[in-house]
Amino acid sequence: MKFHTSREKALESLDIFINNDIINYSSKRNYDFGPMQRKNVSCLSPYISHRLINEYEISKKVLSKYPYQKVEKYIQEIYWRIYWKGWLELRPKVWTDFIEDLNTIEESRNYHLAINGQTKIECFNEWVKEIKEYNYLHNHARMWFASIWIFTLGLPWQKGAEFFMKYLLDGDAASNTLSWRWVGGLQTKGKHYLAQSWNINKFSNKQYKNIQLSENALPLNDNREYKISAIQIQKSNIKKDYLIVFENDLSLEHLKINDYKKIYFVLLDNNYRLLKLDSKVLNYKRNIMEDQLSDINDNFELINENKIEELLDNLKNFDIVYPSIGENMTFLKRMVKEKKLVINFIHRDEDIFCWNFSNKGYFNFKSNIPKILAKFQLN
Repeated sequence: MKFHTSREKALESLDIFINNDIINYSSKRNYDFGPMQRKNVSCLSPYISHRLINEYEISKKVLSKYPYQKVEKYIQEIYWRIYWKGWLELRPKVWTDFIEDLNTIEESRNYHLAINGQTKIECFNEWVKEIKEYNYLHNHARMWFASIWIFTLGLPWQKGAEFFMKYLLDGDAASNTLSWRWVGGLQTKGKHYLAQSWNINKFSNKQYKNIQLSENALPLNDNREYKISAIQIQKSNIKKDYLIVFENDLSLEHLKINDYKKIYFVLLDNNYRLLKLDSKVLNYKRNIMEDQLSDINDNFELINENKIEELLDNLKNFDIVYPSIGENMTFLKRMVKEKKLVINFIHRDEDIFCWNFSNKGYFNFKSNIPKILAKFQLN
C-alpha cells in the first residue's frame, strides 16, 4: 500500500475508485481485508486531510457520475470530516483540554506494552504493527482498536488519540480527537462503541476468532461541558502581498495565487509540535509540499517554523489560509500573542456554511447534506 504525494496522482486515485469500486462501497466498506486489499474503500484520507484534494471536489466528481441515492453512504462518510472539523471549531476548548490532559497522564507499563504490540490480544498487536509499518489503518479497525484500548486494556483515550496522531498519515485534529471521544462515550454522552469478538471475526474476513474482550463495559464519564462559541475568522478586503499556507490545507485552487508576491508553505517540526509525529509522517508531509512546489512558479517557498517566526517579525501585509483548530492554529495563536499580530485568514465559503450545521449531532448534519450539495455541488 503506497500513498502518493502529488495532487495529480491523488486525483487519479479518486478517478480509479469512482470508475471501478465506489458502487460496492456501501456493502463492502466495513470489511478489513488487510493492507494489501483495500479496493473496498477509497484510501483517499491522507490526501483529504492535507487537502491535496478536498471534500467538495470529491463529492462533485462522484455526483457527476452517479445519482446521490446510489452513493449516499460514501458522500456521508466524506462529509464526516467536515462535520468533525466544524464541531471542533464551535468548541475549541475540547482541543486545548485534550492537550492539557496529556500533560498529566503517566505512561504506565501497560501503555508501553500496548504501543509496542505486546498485549495478549493478537488482532490488536497486528494493528499496532500495521499502523507503524504503513501509517494507515482501516476505519473499522480504528474503531475496534480504540474500543479495545479504552475498555479492555483500560488505557486513557487521550494517549490512544496521541498514538494515532503520531503514526497515521491522515491524522487530523478534529476527526481523530472527536472519534476517540465518540468511541469512549464522551462525544455523545453515554453512547459508546464496544468492540465485539463476533464483529471483529466477521469483518476481518474471519481472520481473528474468540477474542477475549470487555464487551459489557460502561461508557467513560467526563463532567466537563463544552458550550458552543461563535466561529470568528478575521477577514479583510485589503489586498495582501504575501500568503502563508500550512500543510493541512494545500488546495489553492480557490485562491488567486498570482496576486501574491510570495507564498510560503510552512511545516512545523517536532520541536514545535504538541503532538510529536513519526518521522515517516513528517517526511510524507514534507514530500507532499515539495511535490506541490515543483509544479508551480518561483514565488513559492517551503519554510520551517524558525523562518516563519522571522518572517512574522517583518511581514505586516499577509494572508493565512485558515488552518482550523489543531496543531497549526495553536502555533499561530502563540505567534499572535507574542508578536501582537493581526491575522487575515482566507477560508472557503463552503466550510463556513457547513460548519453552521455542526452545532448538534451528525444526524442533524447528515440531514442537511442535500442542502449543502444543492448550494455548492449541483450547479
